[in-house]
Amino acid sequence: MADKERLYLFDTTLRDGAQTVGVEFSLDDKIAVAKLIDQLGIDYIEGGFPGANPVDNKFFEQNRTKNAIFTAFGMTKRAGRSVENDPGLQSLISSSAPAICFVAKAWDHQVKLALGIEPEENLASISQSIRAAIAADKQSLLDCEHFFDGFKANPEYALACVSAAVEAGARWIVLCDTNGGTLPREIERIVAEVIKICPGEKLGIHAHDDTGHAVANSLAAINAGARHIQGTLNGIGERCGNANLATIIPTLLLKEEYSSRFAITPDEKNLSQLTRISRAFDDLLNRAPDRQAPYVGAAAFATKAGIHASAQAKDPASYEHVAPEAVGNQRAIMVSQQAGKSNLIIALKRHNISVEKSDPRLDGLLRQVKEREARGYSYDGADASFALLARRKLDMLPHFFDVESFRTSIERRHNAKGELITMSEAVVKVRIDGELRMSVAEGNGPVNALDSALRKDLGKYSGRIADLELVDFKVRILNGGTGAITRVLIESRDGSGERWYTIGVSANIIDASFEALHESITYKLVKTAKT
Repeated sequence: MADKERLYLFDTTLRDGAQTVGVEFSLDDKIAVAKLIDQLGIDYIEGGFPGANPVDNKFFEQNRTKNAIFTAFGMTKRAGRSVENDPGLQSLISSSAPAICFVAKAWDHQVKLALGIEPEENLASISQSIRAAIAADKQSLLDCEHFFDGFKANPEYALACVSAAVEAGARWIVLCDTNGGTLPREIERIVAEVIKICPGEKLGIHAHDDTGHAVANSLAAINAGARHIQGTLNGIGERCGNANLATIIPTLLLKEEYSSRFAITPDEKNLSQLTRISRAFDDLLNRAPDRQAPYVGAAAFATKAGIHASAQAKDPASYEHVAPEAVGNQRAIMVSQQAGKSNLIIALKRHNISVEKSDPRLDGLLRQVKEREARGYSYDGADASFALLARRKLDMLPHFFDVESFRTSIERRHNAKGELITMSEAVVKVRIDGELRMSVAEGNGPVNALDSALRKDLGKYSGRIADLELVDFKVRILNGGTGAITRVLIESRDGSGERWYTIGVSANIIDASFEALHESITYKLVKTAKT
């Protein structure tokens, strides 16, 4: 470790990530997200703009990190004001954060256009702001906004901004690809030029993903000599997002090209929590995790084709570039129309079902999977439904209850306040141990009403599904027209944190939804059955 160069990781999820369309962090959200990211071993966590809004003001009332350096973000001193008479700068200096990340434009065109000041005034603001932060015993960073476009248009001025920060004593000068349009070879070439006036141990990269190259651009900057990477958790951010730290961290730790040369604060223990933290963050954002995200996605280590599954059973490295356990993920052998017996055997083992390859029931199960997939089912995305199908075919599924019938109705009416509302009602009849039970429930839609009615009275099973929660509901039309076949995929979770997917297919969307709901509850009962 002693002979490795040190890389520093800077998280801007709570500041740059907050510019994501559809994301609005509350105070509690920011506190929860900071705690999550702090578990990853990040060096810096940027909290936002103290003095800019009530949420950030409260968030900065105390240091919100235990391990990372808590960092405030804001503009350099406004032209025409002194350091002492700039309220924004004083808010940064007086905040609880021990570090300040200033932002200043490094493209003379933007300085004149957006700020309406002369380029020389901008350089003075950079120098004075950094010196003021250092005088207040704050670690000082500078984000050079529009740096790469500025360098292409006027390299002398872009480099003058860097020089001003270096001479003022900034700890880090960060080159920002603000519109995300620069490509890796350009990044590497330009960073190599900057290294001539700013040592790599003071130089950082802030990449946006508008061309899909934010991670590649960050690594290109490191290859050229930069030693500081800024990014966000799960790559959230304005427009197409920022460099994804959930991809960068495991790449730096697990790929020999980087792990042999560089040391970072996150270690194997931090890395083993990466998938959990990534998905917990998506939960906080109330969005479904990206199933195909590198390293942490549910499909990142999934194999579908039968010949691949057979090879993977013999050597997992055949189709896995790293061990899934290293990043807290797991291997998934999916079943589909491309499946063979090897897929089935491996998938069954995942559900603690052991079957010999010579068992004739496997042929029937494989045939049924393919027949159902031809009708619109998709078991590579609904593993819980596959487990139930397999248990039924192998006579291993306990009998819990029978659904005798269900009915839904929708009423659009005015409430007592005269507001036009739509309410749904569902009636579900189930038979448990020969006893018929009927439940009625209302909901904000027919599926919500059905879910409430189905779970309202399951007798002796009610306690076992008390912590069951429906997380996501997706509908896909498989062919055109109003009589189209509809596929419904439901994501569920329980108090243990486990997530599972169930599927329903029908020409009737309510019928398909009820099938997926029924399967979700059945899967929960199977996993809580006494062995």
